[in-house]
Amino acid sequence: MSVVLAKAAGGSFGRQSWSQLPRVAGCVIVQHRDASNTVPSQLSALKRGTGGRSSFSGIVATVFGASGFLGRYVCNRLGKIGSQVIVPYRCDAYDIERLRMTGDLGQVLFFPFHLKDEDSIRKTVQYSNVVINLIGREFETKNFTYNDVHVKGARRLARIAKECGVERFIHMSHLNAKADPQKIWTSSDYLKSKYEGELAVREEFPEAIIFKPADMFGSEDQFLNYYNYRSRWSVVPQGIPLWKKGEQTIKQPVYVADVAEGIIQSIRNSGMEGKDIECVGPQRYYLADIVDYIIRVLRREDTLKRTDRTLMLRVKAMLLDRVATKSWYNADKLEREAITDWTTPGNPTLEDLGVDLKQFDAMARFLLFPMRRNAYYAEKLGEFAEPEPPLPAEHYISKHTAATS
Repeated sequence: MSVVLAKAAGGSFGRQSWSQLPRVAGCVIVQHRDASNTVPSQLSALKRGTGGRSSFSGIVATVFGASGFLGRYVCNRLGKIGSQVIVPYRCDAYDIERLRMTGDLGQVLFFPFHLKDEDSIRKTVQYSNVVINLIGREFETKNFTYNDVHVKGARRLARIAKECGVERFIHMSHLNAKADPQKIWTSSDYLKSKYEGELAVREEFPEAIIFKPADMFGSEDQFLNYYNYRSRWSVVPQGIPLWKKGEQTIKQPVYVADVAEGIIQSIRNSGMEGKDIECVGPQRYYLADIVDYIIRVLRREDTLKRTDRTLMLRVKAMLLDRVATKSWYNADKLEREAITDWTTPGNPTLEDLGVDLKQFDAMARFLLFPMRRNAYYAEKLGEFAEPEPPLPAEHYISKHTAATS
């Protein structure tokens, strides 16, 4: 409490006006502060807003792997609904600075961490009610193997999250992660480690939600751009080598924003705890038709053809495995791209979460159109025909059934 004596400023009023003013003896200012023990210890217990980017949704989420392909979409969705997002990072700080714009001012926080340092992990999850593990590696290095990242790292994150009282733990796996995945040339160590990671997460956090996506496509993806990468093409003859020309592989690609939306819906709605959610697109296609459609959109029908001559490509991939730098493909990647996507009956999907799935052909054309050949040529309206969309795999199956019956 403090007392401030009022002092009149001379010349502000006339003599008559000043005499009519009430006499002020003093002014009392009372300051009151809430005791620190009344402030909630958990950020998620703070008062929630009405919804939207500038209000608090009650979600405090730690997103591991936020700098990756899917992580950027997840952070954007979290920030859009007014969540506080904690981003642990191991890369250079400049690589994640754009994520600051996904949320409102001060709602996206960054913290350096290491996957093998439990103290740094605990600091990033101790105030969160949601932890999302999106960490994954497409290739092995001398510092991190598939087992280090997908199994030991996932187990460590799930255990620490459980110890810190996290309400929901979301783990990202793969649709074809099985104990004995389909074998084309050699077994995929990537898929085996993903399956073992699921088991490890279930042991440490039984009610964890595991997402199992198929190949995800979107801006800056490794699916559409993967087949548009020149190093993936063969020189003699020029084309795209595929196992059996892609005519015995069925894929069900899913749009990456749909997967991110499914993660948000699993956080906001109950009923998915302890379940495996399979993330697939609305249509199944033969890989041959997908690659042919990519070629048509790129306007390279006269130069690129599918081929089954994969020997030189696999030799090159094995050599790239010995290089300590990131490459567009390796031997395990070639193995996974030839494996057919199979869903498990009874497992929930993105549609069960209320996600409106995007069509592959429409989104693929939108994403690949700027990369087409002679993209800066101002063609006349109707000069080039629209690329014919791929036919679903069910079209060939029904046609074959009708022919044999």
